[in-house]
Amino acid sequence: MGAGTFDTEAREAQEPAEPAAHRVGPTDFVDPLVRHESRKAFVWIGTAALFALAVFLAQSLLVVFGGVVFAALIDGGARMIGRVLPVRRSWRVMLVLLAAMLFLLWMSRFAGSQIADQASELPATLEKQGRVALDWLAEHGMRIRLGDWRALLHEGLGGVGGIGQVTAALGGLFGALTTIFLILVLGIYFALEPRLYQRGFGWMLPRDRRDHYEVTTRIMAAALRRLLMGRVIGMTVEGLFTWVLLQSYGVPMAALLALITGMLAFLPNIGAPISGALMVMVGFSGGADMGIYTIFVYLVIHLIDGYLIVPMIARKTVDLPPALVLAAQLIMGVLFGLLGLVFADPLVAMIKIWLEREASRNAPDAPAEA
Repeated sequence: MGAGTFDTEAREAQEPAEPAAHRVGPTDFVDPLVRHESRKAFVWIGTAALFALAVFLAQSLLVVFGGVVFAALIDGGARMIGRVLPVRRSWRVMLVLLAAMLFLLWMSRFAGSQIADQASELPATLEKQGRVALDWLAEHGMRIRLGDWRALLHEGLGGVGGIGQVTAALGGLFGALTTIFLILVLGIYFALEPRLYQRGFGWMLPRDRRDHYEVTTRIMAAALRRLLMGRVIGMTVEGLFTWVLLQSYGVPMAALLALITGMLAFLPNIGAPISGALMVMVGFSGGADMGIYTIFVYLVIHLIDGYLIVPMIARKTVDLPPALVLAAQLIMGVLFGLLGLVFADPLVAMIKIWLEREASRNAPDAPAEA
C-alpha cells in the first residue's frame, strides 16, 4: 500500500463519525426520480391492498352500511317530529323508536294470528296451483314431473328436511337475526350522535378535503333520507291498496299478500314481480274470475308505483336509471345474498352522488367549497 492510502485512513479515523440517524439506509431513495416512482408504486400497492381488504370485509361493511341506512330512516322521522315538537334530538329519536315498537306490537296483536294462519296455508295453495299449471302444460305437450315442481317449491319457500338441512337452516336463521340486531344497534348509535361519527371520519382526511367531505356527506344524508322516506310511503300505500282491493273481492290471504307486497316494495324492479306472481297464483285458486281480478289489482298497484311513487322519489332524490338499479341488485344479490340485494339501491345512489361531487370538484371552473 502507498502512503496516500495510509493518509486517507488516518484522516477518516480523525474525522468525527456521522450519527446513525443521519446515515442513508437501504430503504432510502436518494434519486428524486426513483423516490417519485416509488411513491407511485406504493400508492398503487396500497390501493390494491385496500380493495382486497374491502372485498374480504364486504359482509361486515354491508352491515355497517345497513346501520347507516337505518340511522337515516330514524333521522328522517326525528326531523319530522322536530318540526312540531321542539325537544332534544335524543328524545325525538326515542319517540321514533317507540312508535316503531308500538306499530310492531299492534301488528302482532291484531294481525299476527291471521297472518300466521294464512302463511301456513300459502305453501299448500301454491302447490295446488302448481299442479294445475303442470296439467295445463302437459295438455300442450310440455311435461314436467311433479317431484321437480315440489322440490323447487320446497326449496323456494325455505323448506328443510334432514338433520344437516335443519342445522343449516337454524344457522342461517341465527345469522340473519344477528345481522338484523347489529344493524338496529348501529343505526341507533349513528342516529343519536351523527355529527360525532361524521367529524371523526373527516378528521382522518387531509385538511384540504374536509370541506368538500362535509358538503358531500350532507348531500348524501339528505338524499338517503328522502329515498328511504319515499320507500316507506310506497310500501305503506302499496300494502294498504293491496289489502283493500283483495279484501273487498274476498281473495284468500288478503292480509298476508298485502304484507308481502308492502315489504317487497322496498326492492324496486324485483319485489313487484315476486309479489304479483304470488298474488295471481292465490287468486286463480278461487277461480278464473278471481285470478283475472288479481291481475287487475297487480296492474293497478304497479301503475301507482311506476307512475306516481317512483317519479316522486326520483324528483326528490337521485334519479337512478332502472337498468342500473336492476344490474346492481343482481350483482349485489349474487355476491352478498339478501343483504346485498336489499342495500343495492341506496348504495348505488350514494356512489352516484359521490362520483358527481368528485367530478364537480375536479372541473376546471369549479367554485371553491364554502
